[in-house]
Amino acid sequence: MADFFQNGSITTLHNLTHRSLEELESDLMEFKERRPLMLMIPSLYSELQRPALENIKNHLKEVTYLEHLVIGLDQANEDEYRHAIEYFSDMPFKTTVIWNHGPRMQALHKQLIEQGLAPTEEGKGKNVWYSTGFVLSQSVDAVVALHDADITTYSREMLAKLFYPVSNHNFGFYFTKGFYPRWADNKLNGRVCRLLVTPLVRALQTVVGHMPYLEYIDSFRYPLAGEFAMRTSVMKDVKIPSDWGLEIGILTEMQRTFSTHRICQVDLGDQYDHKHQCLSPDDHTKGLSKMATDISKAFFRKLATYGVVMTQETFRSIKATYYRTALDLVESYRKDAIFNGLEFNIHAEEKAVELFASTVMEAGISFLENPMETPFISCWRRVTSAIPDAFEQINDAVAKDMEEFGAAR
Repeated sequence: MADFFQNGSITTLHNLTHRSLEELESDLMEFKERRPLMLMIPSLYSELQRPALENIKNHLKEVTYLEHLVIGLDQANEDEYRHAIEYFSDMPFKTTVIWNHGPRMQALHKQLIEQGLAPTEEGKGKNVWYSTGFVLSQSVDAVVALHDADITTYSREMLAKLFYPVSNHNFGFYFTKGFYPRWADNKLNGRVCRLLVTPLVRALQTVVGHMPYLEYIDSFRYPLAGEFAMRTSVMKDVKIPSDWGLEIGILTEMQRTFSTHRICQVDLGDQYDHKHQCLSPDDHTKGLSKMATDISKAFFRKLATYGVVMTQETFRSIKATYYRTALDLVESYRKDAIFNGLEFNIHAEEKAVELFASTVMEAGISFLENPMETPFISCWRRVTSAIPDAFEQINDAVAKDMEEFGAAR
């Protein structure tokens, strides 16, 4: 049974009655008359070879309220881009595939480099940033949702619930974040959220004291969820992180810009799974090790903007407090897993905590040694100030790619 508890500083929309998909989609058909509904999916070309994206595509074909699907395609050559256009050619709504590594987009990227505005790191952040620029170039007051291309438990219900809170103009929300329980294959997943983010936020509350920002982050049931929706009016001023701090960074930007009354989270379903990253304990530049480092630095940078002074001694205290808090949570997760008949490997859980504790300290040292590091990609308002026709250029580049390499839709 779903609960109806409202905790923290944001509104939580629960799945109390398992309202029918037909009712949700009927409402969305009405809502789209006020603001069109658009979907962005950042994707590597390799995802087109996996069953998860094929399942997503098959579900999307049944969606009647969607106005425009935007695929941000990374790591694709010309033949692969042609294939991607063909792959999505049977969608029943307007579909655009952005060839991020094509010559036209790279020419724009070079201009941005010259102005010091280009994303400096490959990955999801850069992909989402360029997709955002393309959406803004359409000059439409819309609701835009985003989710990943590797969701193995995808359904139309998930998308309808993701769109609903921001699409319903009577609610007054500008941003919504999805949440769900992370378990699959008879075990708990979501290690970075369970074993890093939650205990780290609570450790920070202990070490630096109560802060509305930390309470806000702790209000999200799954702050690392890759599924969110927002109005296009929000997107122009959002500074998107280029590293694994993307999800935390976007939550931070929303809290910086809006009252928490304009922000909510929504229950997307009873189960969720996607492609998993390895821990990479021997190489902290990869896998969950890098993710944990980037996320930790994102928190430290934000606290610094509130005037929190941090030294090596501060980070030692944070690491020690984090480690104890995380181990206590491992015991809670163990009991929860047993209660639900799930497998639970204490050794693996505590090894992950030990790894994350080391990344917390490394992130702190990196933060102190690189005070001028700029983790955020410039917002599109700044880009258009430096390059007034940037939106025209990105729209023209994408349109010409679609026309040259496939049937423009």
